[in-house]
Amino acid sequence: MDHMRMAARKDFYSPEEVAERLGLHVRTVRRYIREGRLKASRIGKQYRIAASDLDALAGVDPASPSADRRRRVLVSTTVDIEAIGPDEAYRLTTALSGAFRAEGESPSGKRLDCIYYEEQGKLRVIVNGELEAANAILGLIAFVLSDHSG
Repeated sequence: MDHMRMAARKDFYSPEEVAERLGLHVRTVRRYIREGRLKASRIGKQYRIAASDLDALAGVDPASPSADRRRRVLVSTTVDIEAIGPDEAYRLTTALSGAFRAEGESPSGKRLDCIYYEEQGKLRVIVNGELEAANAILGLIAFVLSDHSG
């Protein structure tokens, strides 16, 4: 079953592919189909087995993390930086924006918003993205603030 998870996923499999993935003889797979233990669709003279039916036979829980899905850790955080002037807020925002773009495209829909409240002298930084990108942004905030705090 482990080698079944490592190979590339498709929507449908032939009995020969199922046999290879499960380490069974193709006759065993065909017998499972005849006995109803393995659901299959007949297309012409060929059987095709859906990936979900293959998983059910193999005892793979579709809700469990598998080699087909990469685990991601997504972070959403808000950082309020008080007692910051407009010039320093602008420099920090520019540095953060450049670093966030440099992280590359991410499937998580990463996002960085910086809002400066001039009347309060406060910069709000909102970070949404993968853990590594969010960690890098938080580290950069700490670095820039410690470097410019006088």
